[in-house]
Amino acid sequence: MDPAVVLLIAIVGVVAAAAIFFLATARRRDESRALAQDPPSDAPATVGTGLEPASASAGAPTTGRELERAVALEQRGRSDASDRDAAPPPPALPADEETIGVTRRQVLNRGIVTSFSLVLASFGGASLAFLWPTLSGGFGSKIQAGKVEEILGEIEDTKEPFYLASGRFYIAPYPKDAVAKAKEVQAYSAVIDGYEQGMAALYQKCVHLGCRVPWCASSQWFECPCHGSQYNRVGEKKGGPAPRGLDRFAIDVQGGIAVVDTSKVIDGPPIGTNTTGQEAEGPNCVGGSE
Repeated sequence: MDPAVVLLIAIVGVVAAAAIFFLATARRRDESRALAQDPPSDAPATVGTGLEPASASAGAPTTGRELERAVALEQRGRSDASDRDAAPPPPALPADEETIGVTRRQVLNRGIVTSFSLVLASFGGASLAFLWPTLSGGFGSKIQAGKVEEILGEIEDTKEPFYLASGRFYIAPYPKDAVAKAKEVQAYSAVIDGYEQGMAALYQKCVHLGCRVPWCASSQWFECPCHGSQYNRVGEKKGGPAPRGLDRFAIDVQGGIAVVDTSKVIDGPPIGTNTTGQEAEGPNCVGGSE
């Protein structure tokens, strides 16, 4: 998978985890604030001041100031009486027991656990997607290498095998007059169809310790620079510490297109296999053969 896609998946996971964490914290804060603002159910009613308007027996006011004071006291007395006669406030609704039972620390712990779970799930999914074989055209699937005529023509012109980096394989020419001999080798039973089409698909990895084996133009062999293993043009072992010939893939020709199945690596032929009889055609790139 494209590393950019993996990074995008990871970023989305982190953002989602952070959003859930902040939403959980905000929800807890709002619930706490709502509980703090609920009015108490047993609040006492407003009481009067105890001041009463002047009694008629006290005599009528004699001055304007006394008259104003008497009127103000009478109005206040009526207001206090109205407050006493008013209906009591409705009782407050009981708070949700589950909400009251959840502490701030529990909310934070749950948010942290959820966030870490999402992050780990995102990175785990991204890692699996990166490591899982890409079945839509990359290594680990059936790959269309190109038209058979064009591949063989390029090999003839350049004097070197056709290489496809995305598939991690070489396509080398296989002499059709050697097919009969190849049919006698048990290791070639799964790839003989490609030989009959004049092609051998060779895995680029050295069977000794896994180095990528380059092509040596002077010897017309595959020669590993890591430890000196050597293979002829069709990947049969010629020298070095390799325990067998190069591993390979099956080739199927569909409508003139060479389709290489890289989902299954086929073990190379045993030491001593030499169906083509091809020897080094020039100086070796990594030393002499056995």
